[in-house]
Amino acid sequence: MASGAVDAAAEGVAALGISAGGGGDEWAKPSPPLRRNLRLLSDDQVELAKMLLNEGQGHLFEHWPELGVDDDKKKSFFDQVRRLHSSYPGGLASYIHNAKKLLADSKAGQNPYDGFTPSVPSGEVLTFGDDNFLSLEAAGVKEARNAVFVLVAGGLGERLGYKGIKVALPRETTTGKCFLQHYIESTLALQEASCKLEGGCDTKIPFVIMTSDDTNALTIKLLESNSYFGMEPSQVKILKQEKVACLADNDARLASDPNDKYKIQTKPHGHGDVHSLLYSSGLLEQWKSTGRKWVLFFQDTNGLLFNAIPSALGVSATKGYNVNSLAVPRKAKEAIGGITKLIHADGRTMVINVEYNQLDPLLRATGHPDGDANIETGYSPYPGNINQLILELGPYIEELKKTHGAISEFVNPKYTDSTKTAFKSSTRLECMMQDYPKTLPPTAKVGFTVMDTWLAYAPVKNNPEDAAKVPKGNPFHSATSGEMAIYRANSLILRKAGAQISDPVISTFNGQEVEVWPRITWSPRWGLTFKDVKQKVHGNSSVSQRSVLVINGQNIIIDGLSLDGALIVNSVDEAEVKVTGHVENKGWTIRHVDHKDTSEKEETRIRGFKFEKVEQLEVNYTEPGKHCLSS
Repeated sequence: MASGAVDAAAEGVAALGISAGGGGDEWAKPSPPLRRNLRLLSDDQVELAKMLLNEGQGHLFEHWPELGVDDDKKKSFFDQVRRLHSSYPGGLASYIHNAKKLLADSKAGQNPYDGFTPSVPSGEVLTFGDDNFLSLEAAGVKEARNAVFVLVAGGLGERLGYKGIKVALPRETTTGKCFLQHYIESTLALQEASCKLEGGCDTKIPFVIMTSDDTNALTIKLLESNSYFGMEPSQVKILKQEKVACLADNDARLASDPNDKYKIQTKPHGHGDVHSLLYSSGLLEQWKSTGRKWVLFFQDTNGLLFNAIPSALGVSATKGYNVNSLAVPRKAKEAIGGITKLIHADGRTMVINVEYNQLDPLLRATGHPDGDANIETGYSPYPGNINQLILELGPYIEELKKTHGAISEFVNPKYTDSTKTAFKSSTRLECMMQDYPKTLPPTAKVGFTVMDTWLAYAPVKNNPEDAAKVPKGNPFHSATSGEMAIYRANSLILRKAGAQISDPVISTFNGQEVEVWPRITWSPRWGLTFKDVKQKVHGNSSVSQRSVLVINGQNIIIDGLSLDGALIVNSVDEAEVKVTGHVENKGWTIRHVDHKDTSEKEETRIRGFKFEKVEQLEVNYTEPGKHCLSS
């Protein structure tokens, strides 16, 4: 450190009445190593040091050597403390206070739902393809130009057996389009369709991505190397969440990094951070000033999500929901949280997600001897939460003005034994974006929209080994099941539109028994809503089980097509293409891949299969006008 910088730091310390050996440094007396280094600190670093000592964190300085040794590392320590302090609502002292309370509650076995009585909340249960569904889809498309999309994408794919960011994974391998491409293309399709209803408009739907230290640079690289997948770069905003300090014990002593004594160990805080990031970014007020009404939150690897968004947004608009949670039918005791209305003895009420392992005992403890049980529908009355939220912007802003985006937290320490006095490893506070309604007043209109699982929910979050251990009948939630679910959904949508789609066959990949439907996929602009699909499927069309059908273009009409093989149709917007007649070829075969086969790419290994493109018919229509593909 240059002598001038040392002198300047010393002057700043002196201005606070602190000196390296005088009475002004009495506050640092509990930590002699820190006291010996006070000359090194700037004014704001002194204030941070005082805060740490006041909060019982003197152990962080125990190893500090004399002034002049590792001074740069000492200063970088305070750089990290400053980041941790500024990124948490209320600062690092608030984090420590919250941690002490939650750790004490955890040690005492405190039930967060003590005093609450559960009941079934009110919401909408939709039936795919009926008149109500079509009407809600139309209402949702109309509202889309007033919406904002927020993708929570802070995680890597390590839990899946994939080293990259999850949004870079192929959603399906017929086209190879990744999740992020699908999300952006679907948003652009909604933007275009919504503006058409207005007779044309210049609205650009904002698209926000919350990243983390792990995913930020890779997400930006994915966007830039693919020209933002057709979206204008100005539409995309990146908000990076910071990690939070780890906790070493029940006294909320911050844990030092085992690999660097001058760093505090940190871990992710959870996707609940998205609310505080949006609040501090200033984006919410910008959106309000430009007439936005809705904020849609979604997670990174549900390939079916956009099948549900138009109708769910329609529900929010027609029902006036301040909060609308997307949900699927849920079997009793199924390992997915249930959306529940909770009423406290003191009058408080909220509609929130209650984790499945808490819902059953809560019901039994409040006069429901059967606990979480199926009703006459064959499902639990508490629908399954899929962590996709639609919030009304105006009330959302007003709530965040009160909370600054702070979300109810929890802690989940792993204790060494039943005395709960020590941890196996450090823990931290966590928060989830779906817990936002916990702080809402009873007057808030909180509801849900239930759609069929086959249509709306197929997350990719388990690696092949874990998926293969899932009890029979439960969803695998793997890359294998996630891709096959897309083909199933598209096949069932075409069936509902009048096409004859062959039944699937059962195959096993990576130890997972799944239905293999025809590999049917289309661009979002072709089939954004069910009405779009119905308008483009005519006549007595049929697709065999072994077939592959890829539709890339807005104005492609399937009219009397009989497909037994592989067909790929690409067209420009100005072309109107009629696809008819009999198309037969050797098609694509499915080859099994072992997840341990390191000669294959990770994204292939985690699926357990790959396509061998034996023979196909691919046609490209690059000229405007009417065209016909017939046998």
